[in-house]
Amino acid sequence: MSLVPPPTTEPVMFPPAVLDRRFSAFVLDRVVAWGLSGAVGFAVWALLDTSIPVALVSAVGADLVLGIVLAVLVGTTGVTPGKAAVGLRVVRRETGRPIGVLAALGRYVVLGIAGIPTLGLGLATLAWTAAADPSRQRRGLHDRIGDAVVVDIRPVSVAPEETDDRPQQIVNLTALRLMPVPPVQHPASTPAPTPTPAPAPAPAPAPAPTPVLSPVPAPAPAPAPAPAPAPAPAPAPAPAPAPAPAPTPAPEPAVRAPGAHRAPAPTPAPTPAPTPAPAPAAPKPVAEQTRVRPDPAAAGSPQGQPAAARWRVAFDTGESFVVEGLALVGRRPEPRDGEPVRHVVPLRSSDMSLSKTHAQFQVAPDGALVVMDRGSTNGSYVVRRGMSKALTAGRPSTLLPGDEVRFGDRTMTVERDG
Repeated sequence: MSLVPPPTTEPVMFPPAVLDRRFSAFVLDRVVAWGLSGAVGFAVWALLDTSIPVALVSAVGADLVLGIVLAVLVGTTGVTPGKAAVGLRVVRRETGRPIGVLAALGRYVVLGIAGIPTLGLGLATLAWTAAADPSRQRRGLHDRIGDAVVVDIRPVSVAPEETDDRPQQIVNLTALRLMPVPPVQHPASTPAPTPTPAPAPAPAPAPAPTPVLSPVPAPAPAPAPAPAPAPAPAPAPAPAPAPAPAPTPAPEPAVRAPGAHRAPAPTPAPTPAPTPAPAPAAPKPVAEQTRVRPDPAAAGSPQGQPAAARWRVAFDTGESFVVEGLALVGRRPEPRDGEPVRHVVPLRSSDMSLSKTHAQFQVAPDGALVVMDRGSTNGSYVVRRGMSKALTAGRPSTLLPGDEVRFGDRTMTVERDG
């Protein structure tokens, strides 16, 4: 009864192994087996002083014995020396447990027949059937024996420390909700600009000189004290009486000279200095502050959200960028008609495990980064805290900082940017 829980967890935790690592494990096993078989044949020939055919037969017999030993290891533990070296394991697809000795023996019989007797063509055929597996689990014809699947157990140790980034998301979101509060201060700036245009009626002083000129001729009796022009300059504020002597022929030009000074006085009429009436420009920043609208999410200030939801993705090819819209990933990604694609990420695949348009990812309106498999042949997997989960085609899945997404034999790492 205690064996039931492990089978239910293992198939979910480990993704199918990529073909290049399966090939590496196979080569290591062959090197070990052939090396030991050759050593046995040489020992028989050298120590027993027999003929070369006897030594060859003994080497072949040793290879068969080693094949049986490897089959027993696979049937009971799921690993061989080569698979243990590269981090692979053979398990039953439905239960996650080893496939058993009988199934493992049948598996090795098929591999043996597909090897030297066919000059390797049989092995190439088995590898092709694994790459073209419609179930996206890279199962070859020999894997059908015992319902086996070769899984990759190395991701178990991937980045558990990335969990420290999660509290920062909560802090960032709460800070964004508090951001709209400061703009309440902007109403204080609105009363300042509008009253200033009121002084613009200052042009009224222009009519003021006309009444001043008319009363000046009225005090014509003033010419009697004309001999006292000297006292007239003493009262500087009395320039208005000074025009009284101005009616005399010679002084009139002098009076006109002060009149000329009055002409510049109206020049203050260029009090278009109030033309800072473009102070309505101040309302423009106020309009920008209407980012307070993020509080009602439907108010249409999506510009505030992207600032709070900057995500950076990095691929194992060395490419890295900030996600600014819909991104497509694959060997040669192509958008559908009318699809607003921002990033197109073509990737190379060493084992053709990437589909033409494999998957997509983008930042959702709530600021989360979501990824979706677009019906790829070999599927997509999210590795989080060492546990791998397959994505369902056409169904978006939310990503967290530190997550690792596998598209075929390519890997993408997700981080928050700023």
